[in-house]
Amino acid sequence: MALIRTLRTALTIMLLTALAPATVLAQQISSADGNAIHGVVQGQLDAFRRDDSDKAFSFAAPGIQSMYGSPDMFLEAVRQGYRPVHRPRKVEFRELRVMDGAVVQQVYVVGPDNEPKLALYFMEKQPDGSWRISGCVLLDFEGQSV
Repeated sequence: MALIRTLRTALTIMLLTALAPATVLAQQISSADGNAIHGVVQGQLDAFRRDDSDKAFSFAAPGIQSMYGSPDMFLEAVRQGYRPVHRPRKVEFRELRVMDGAVVQQVYVVGPDNEPKLALYFMEKQPDGSWRISGCVLLDFEGQSV
């Protein structure tokens, strides 16, 4: 699991570096969409704190829901591999960006082990206009704090 996380982090860093020239600040995202995205991410964080698997699962995009199959399986995966977002001690919303067409909400979190992370929430607009989380990548975040 640690090897997979390390590889995922390295791949994400390479991807972000490659896309840096194509990265645009979220000026292209309306304030209504920005508020909705904030609400979705915050809603899922709140659901994780209460161990409310049904509510947390409801914020996941259909592809994520299909991958995990059930709210309980989803919550267990988050408990195992995403402790900083499952039980954050601190949360700070950072930039909302468009990266090569993908909408990404950056969230600084400090996990239960006091290790800072930058959570990249990949957002997906649904046909009804609502937003859901289509993925989350945790990156090490050194030298800065909330």
